[in-house]
Amino acid sequence: MTSRRKAELVLLATTAIWGGTFVVMKLGFADVSPFLFVAIRFTLGTIIFGSVFFRRLGSIRRSTLRKGAILGALLGVGLILQTYGLQITTASKSAFITGMMVVFTPAAQMVISRRLPQPGNLLGVVVVTTGLYFLTSPNGSGFNLGDALTLVGAFLFGFYIVYLDIYSKEEELLPLAFLQISTTAVIGWMLVPFEVPQIHFTWNLVRLFFYTAFLATVITTYTQTRFQKDTTPTRAGILFTLEPVISAVLAYFVLGELLGVLGMLGALLIVIGILISELSDKFLKRFHWHLPLPEEE
Repeated sequence: MTSRRKAELVLLATTAIWGGTFVVMKLGFADVSPFLFVAIRFTLGTIIFGSVFFRRLGSIRRSTLRKGAILGALLGVGLILQTYGLQITTASKSAFITGMMVVFTPAAQMVISRRLPQPGNLLGVVVVTTGLYFLTSPNGSGFNLGDALTLVGAFLFGFYIVYLDIYSKEEELLPLAFLQISTTAVIGWMLVPFEVPQIHFTWNLVRLFFYTAFLATVITTYTQTRFQKDTTPTRAGILFTLEPVISAVLAYFVLGELLGVLGMLGALLIVIGILISELSDKFLKRFHWHLPLPEEE
């Protein structure tokens, strides 16, 4: 198995964990306000991550500190906007708009790395985006503040994916992952005074924080930081679009939510889009078809 194939399988498992967060949050999110939730989630993640890997964190270089803070800011602000936006808009619209990070990732890649994606990757993005539209089946209720906040969050996620691809190849992985989690926790606590904090201690809340702090924060931050560098940002972004598919399946079995005909069509288009992106490199190499890249200055 190649390193890229292994990385993409790990990222797929990471996406499955993220997909589960929608159901877990649906069951327990009524017990905590959004900013406080993000603050506690990533504080617990910081404590767990630091406790497990403290011997391997060592002294953090200044360059790692700077890059980890940048990644943490992009991730943290994006998650907070997504979480707060979910309080205003519907879950289906939030999922679709968050999936727009697939569109923003190639754009961010061109801006930051001056590297054009392959035509097959772009076609995959188009197909996946169409699939996301059918999967979530927006009801045309209008563009509201929650939609706008979620859209800005998706935009930041696109840039986060590209910067992570760059920085994970330049810095030590564990300190970089730790700094992302801790920076997000700090941002969350900074924003708590801007809401009316609410929390009710229930078993649902305990399960919510265990899943989101340990699995969906510590584990996924480490795996994404460790393995995303072995594939391309565009391919990683398309893999991440399986999140709403997984969420829909779990929601059906746990919450009894029905996907519907259009939802099934959307899920199929997402799979097709991923396959197009997955096979594009081999196809292009066979026909010696490459996009010209911008020259280095």
